[in-house]
Amino acid sequence: MRQWPDGYGRRILVEVDSTLNEAARIAPTLSGPEWILARHQTAARARRGRTWVNPEGNLSCTLVLRPEGTPAQAALRSFVASLALFDACVAVTGRSTGFALKWPNDVMLNGGKLAGILLESAGIGGGMSHLFIGIGVNLSDVPPVERLEERAMRPVSLLSETGASVTPEEFLGELAAAYAQYEQQLVTYGFEVIRKAWLSKAAKLGEVITARTATLETTGTFETVDGDGNLVLNTAKGRVKISAADVHF
Repeated sequence: MRQWPDGYGRRILVEVDSTLNEAARIAPTLSGPEWILARHQTAARARRGRTWVNPEGNLSCTLVLRPEGTPAQAALRSFVASLALFDACVAVTGRSTGFALKWPNDVMLNGGKLAGILLESAGIGGGMSHLFIGIGVNLSDVPPVERLEERAMRPVSLLSETGASVTPEEFLGELAAAYAQYEQQLVTYGFEVIRKAWLSKAAKLGEVITARTATLETTGTFETVDGDGNLVLNTAKGRVKISAADVHF
């Protein structure tokens, strides 16, 4: 296991309502970035207010950051987190085949959903004081099928698909080390290096996909992710940029 990255705090909780909630509570007291891991969450949540079902033995954690720049620039850290998750998965399994990154913030394994990322922020008015990166990984188990939303991607676990048995604490060590490296790249060189690295691991690049919002469905060829993190599709009506949506294959 790689060494814990310098400058990043770590706290392990037996139980909490949500690591995202805990992050918001403690953020004002922190002097630097902090990883929060909970062995059990009683009120975990996912994107768009959905519930995140997290069986025992899986990873539930949140990274608290105080990034510089605009909220839009800070949000690009979802790509940083995705790359770090990819590297952590490779590190604990000893393999890179089967893993892929799904826009905007999921990690896939053998065509199923392995991990998800949720970004939230805190601030006053239009400003942002802290960014919270919530991460859930199916290390050993998957949510019950009846708890999944309609059209949800098939959930998979690291254990069932690769045979790798890893504790949340062990996985967090690899994740934190990988994240620190990509964060340094982002701060030093900007988003372009992160964008290119992410695209090299992207699922369905160059293929036809569908992006759905609450009011609109767009189908087209997945061309790229632009410098602002938008999904770019080539459709029958031309190139379309999408800032937020659920992607379906």
